[in-house]
Amino acid sequence: MKWIRERDALIAQTLAFVQSVAGKKDDFRQRDTAAAAPVLATEIVSVRATTVTLEQAQADPPPQITPAFQPMPTPAPRMGSDFRSEMQTRIANFRKHQERFEREREEYCVATLTKLRAAIRDTDASPTARK
Repeated sequence: MKWIRERDALIAQTLAFVQSVAGKKDDFRQRDTAAAAPVLATEIVSVRATTVTLEQAQADPPPQITPAFQPMPTPAPRMGSDFRSEMQTRIANFRKHQERFEREREEYCVATLTKLRAAIRDTDASPTARK
């Protein structure tokens, strides 16, 4: 099965990379892959259309990889009374905002119910609307 060989080659390549970074020479192969198709340390591993032995991969340092996205640094939290007063101000503003939403919701509900009741009264008052 070709995919098993490809998988084992990828595992060997990953093992070589891990060992080159960590400097360890432990066998990290999984049990099922070791039994299915053993990978020897001298086996040739395919890397970008070139062949490199496991020993050569361990000896060569891996290329430096720079991430395309670098996260923004987070500002250090402020300590002391300035932080406390800022938090209290934010909480007070949040409460005011929520109270305003609650008030607007109540006003909207009252206005809608008033319109509905007026529409029902108008419908009940006109006898021609029923016929």
